[in-house]
Amino acid sequence: MMNTILIIDDEPIIRKLLARMMELEGYEVFQAADRASGLKLLTAKTPQLVLCDVFLPDGNGVEMVKEIKELQPETEVILLTAHGNIPDGVQAIKNGAFDYITKGDDNNKIIPIISRAMEKINSRPAQPSGSTVVPVRESAFDTVLGHSRGLQQVIQLARKVAVTDVPVLLTGETGTGKEVFAQAIHNGSARAKQPFVAINCSAFSKELLESEIFGHKAGAFTGALKDKKGLFEEANHGTIFLDEIGEMAYGLQAKLLRVLETGEYIKVGDTKPTKIDVRIVSATNRNLKEEIANSNFREDLYFRLSVFHLHLPPLRERREDIPELAAAFLKFFAAKMGKQVKGFAADCQAWMQSYAWPGNVRELRNVIERALIICDDYITLDDMPLDFRSSTLSGSAADGDDFELAEAEHRHIQRVLQYTKGNKAEAARLLKIGLTTLYRKIEEYGINI
Repeated sequence: MMNTILIIDDEPIIRKLLARMMELEGYEVFQAADRASGLKLLTAKTPQLVLCDVFLPDGNGVEMVKEIKELQPETEVILLTAHGNIPDGVQAIKNGAFDYITKGDDNNKIIPIISRAMEKINSRPAQPSGSTVVPVRESAFDTVLGHSRGLQQVIQLARKVAVTDVPVLLTGETGTGKEVFAQAIHNGSARAKQPFVAINCSAFSKELLESEIFGHKAGAFTGALKDKKGLFEEANHGTIFLDEIGEMAYGLQAKLLRVLETGEYIKVGDTKPTKIDVRIVSATNRNLKEEIANSNFREDLYFRLSVFHLHLPPLRERREDIPELAAAFLKFFAAKMGKQVKGFAADCQAWMQSYAWPGNVRELRNVIERALIICDDYITLDDMPLDFRSSTLSGSAADGDDFELAEAEHRHIQRVLQYTKGNKAEAARLLKIGLTTLYRKIEEYGINI
């Protein structure tokens, strides 16, 4: 069956030129000069792909994306504009567009982008007659624990974006559960049965990170004895999660931008591009707009990564979720250790509710794991670390400085290092950061061990 394309553009010369280009590529093409006739052809011909101008005599292409998706959810839409701007581009992607390109400047990108869109369309499993697009599975977000209003609002947004294929940027303090959300978004997507690959960008030097995510050819550098597949290749047709994206070296960011724009990259030591079909979910606890202002992060990459932005609330802003989280961690670690523990004593419950949790859910998890090692029938306040017990909301946690991210991070790293008795490798593992990042933060905060 021939792939079909509908072109909607009020300029006859451009419309006919595009039609001729598409026909030479082997596509069946339909043409419309305005919104009304375009929607009629959409219903009559059900094209697989729509190329639509942004400025039409009877409508706006950015808003029209939603109409197209309502009528034909499986149809992909590529918007064309003579005067591209970032807000329109972001809104177009949010409305469900496959891409947004500028006429003239991006002419050489049209055919590759159409090819990628068709690959996506043709790789979908066939839907039975009369069926509709399967919505996100409710169970996909079961791993995200908590019923607070703020968290539920984020979950609702995440469910909506999961069924699309747009890049997602997750932000929030250290330990708020960004990887859990990334995995849930993958599980709720059409890529759920494909690989989910996660990498911490702070755990490698620039050279090693480039090799890890893109792969390399034999002989590319000293020690490269054979070809190596990168994590993008491992995640092909699935999702790649780039944690701590703010730590990625500036030079490497350009290569990541190329993947987002063209769907291809060049391995270290290679000369030809490798095509890839991967959804990118990224995360950071840094303020990327500040990093852009300080010339540490590319603005164009930021807009590509943050087509859909989700900010995860800190645990101190959703204290009502603490009992549920604590009970889940207790059950998990008790089973892992083979211990019979009845629950938390009242004084411990009250303390957990009042503590500021600068390390968020990760800190809560680590504290409960430690307490289970030394507790008897119940976890009591005496089973909690001494320095934690002295930092209740009525004490130092009530100090405004304790809510500053840098101060909270400083205190949390120091506590974890005390817990590991100065073992930095173990501390980095518990903190889920790279060892080089831990050393940098020890020096930055002047932490004494």
